[in-house]
Amino acid sequence: MAGTTDQTLRPLLWRASRLFPDREIVSRTHEGVQRYTYAEYERRVGKLADALAAAGVSEGDRVATFSWNHHWHFETYFAVPNMGAQLHTINPLLPAHHIQYIVENASDSVIFVDPSLLEKLEAAVAAEGGEEAFASVDQFVVVGSSVPDTSLSPVTDFESFVDGREADYDWPEVDEEQPAGMCYTSGTTGKPKGVEYTQQMLWAHTMASLPQSGLDIGADDVVMPVVPMFHVNAWGMPFSATAAGAKHVYPGPAPSSEDLAKLIEEEGVTLTAGVPTVWLGLLDYLDEHDADLSSLERIVIGGSAAPQSVIRRFDEEYDVDVLHAWGMSEMSPIGTVSHLKPGMEELSKEEQYEKRAKQGLFVPGLEYKVIGDDGEEVPQNGEDFGELWVRGPWVVTEYFKRPDANEEDFEDAPGGKWLKTGDVVTIDPDGYMELVDRAKDVIKSGGEWISSVELENALMAHDDVAEATVIGVPHERWQERPVACVVPKEGVDDEGLRADLQELVAEKFPKWWTPDEVVFIDEVPKTATGKFDKKVLRDQYDDESLVEGKTPDEAAPGQD
Repeated sequence: MAGTTDQTLRPLLWRASRLFPDREIVSRTHEGVQRYTYAEYERRVGKLADALAAAGVSEGDRVATFSWNHHWHFETYFAVPNMGAQLHTINPLLPAHHIQYIVENASDSVIFVDPSLLEKLEAAVAAEGGEEAFASVDQFVVVGSSVPDTSLSPVTDFESFVDGREADYDWPEVDEEQPAGMCYTSGTTGKPKGVEYTQQMLWAHTMASLPQSGLDIGADDVVMPVVPMFHVNAWGMPFSATAAGAKHVYPGPAPSSEDLAKLIEEEGVTLTAGVPTVWLGLLDYLDEHDADLSSLERIVIGGSAAPQSVIRRFDEEYDVDVLHAWGMSEMSPIGTVSHLKPGMEELSKEEQYEKRAKQGLFVPGLEYKVIGDDGEEVPQNGEDFGELWVRGPWVVTEYFKRPDANEEDFEDAPGGKWLKTGDVVTIDPDGYMELVDRAKDVIKSGGEWISSVELENALMAHDDVAEATVIGVPHERWQERPVACVVPKEGVDDEGLRADLQELVAEKFPKWWTPDEVVFIDEVPKTATGKFDKKVLRDQYDDESLVEGKTPDEAAPGQD
């Protein structure tokens, strides 16, 4: 007979604290580096749950965090869901009106906030509409052991909040369908959309992350999530590292490349994760400074496409494997990881890099299909592409209080709803998914598609390019033409670099893919989750004069 125990988060910590009681949690904070064991962590989680209950938090209530990656934030990850409440991680990089909307929409009752983010939260509370938006909040808790001057009220510090509370908290029985987590997607247009994760969804996502087909996390790993804990639960790594009994390392507020290199070296980090810009910055730092990365075995890169040059450099110069991954907030978030299949070790290095640069193989438990413009499923041949649809046990089937978005972004079908991801992809005969573009970012020129992602990866492979992105600019005849927005490294000759980049692209792609103009900028705008914000650049360069002088021979699709 099958067991009756629900799939929930509490057994993950129960196992870690009993089988690996002395394994460490290390945290870089504004009060210095803090460290303690799983045994101590479990007691602090119990005290936090008891404090929240004393503050009036009960089953179904939402507790928000406005915080960086550290042990205080990690304590909320198990305290809040396991008492039957819902952990709502707020992205502090969002504009004030979005923060207001999110707090009001979620009806948060308690907000934990970092001292360095107080000013940002105070501004959201003080702005027009703030009083109404934050009306549900009964308590603000500043993480740390003191409260700086603040207009937030009522307010206390974290250590005072848990002081004197019972560590042996009487945990309730929580149903696996109970909402346990929540975050809001930070789209570049419209209001953020709430995404809820049940206990069972987070449990299933953790089980998919642990094995080799996922992120391959074991008890001997030292895991440092650089991806923010406010962004889809740091890609689930705090849960999966705990389930494995691994050592945790949290890099704290605004870690620099120097901070990351130091933590890797001093704490023996074996696995870390973050968006490409983090690792581009680390490579630049390592070009000028010595650091011992010998413990580091693999880096998970997601959020944006990982340039092949980054994968190559970490492999050849530091013997570190880059695991290219793809996912979405709506997927808890992991969907694919680019592991090499058995036998592919016989491929040349170049062929291996080509595979690793793709978003990879779908993890077990997910179903997918790729739908073309005609509404039909496209073949898995590495050439035809369309919009990716997915479904599975950790994929949401609706947005929080957003029936308008539910009708647009989900498709009812026998066997369960499909999430229409909005990502344009192709899947090769080996099953490797490659992101061609976001549906809103792909460039359509003369009736043919141009992948901005492929162009960006080629441009960023140039040694003199710090960052690069490609946008579509309106064109009277061809509908759109690509324009490259490039951040050159310091001291580089712009005209020489412009010519190099045009030549580099012309060698790899059809002539009509070549950007009509290379614009040099100081920085690529970023979204609140660190991705390139192309909408800002499209608005800034929405001008046909950038491309209008091009002749058909220079700009027309098909003029190879």
